[in-house]
Amino acid sequence: MDMYWNGHNPSGWMYAYMAMGVLVFVVLLVGGIVAVVWFLGRGHQPAGPPPPHHSAQQLLAERFARGEIDEEEFRARSAALQGRQP
Repeated sequence: MDMYWNGHNPSGWMYAYMAMGVLVFVVLLVGGIVAVVWFLGRGHQPAGPPPPHHSAQQLLAERFARGEIDEEEFRARSAALQGRQP
């Protein structure tokens, strides 16, 4: 039984054409996957609104709540922010 096309032995060019065909197929496949990922990623926006701008008093209150400053320092700094003497 003959296992080649039309009973002829394929030349080296046939193998070169097959190798180029496989290479083109792989390049197109990878390029398609990259293009799909790129297009899907373009529309992605960060979730939620941007973080709000905190005032100095709010930041001071957050530091006090976390225990970074004690009550005396909180009161002194809060009074300084409001323009009063502690």
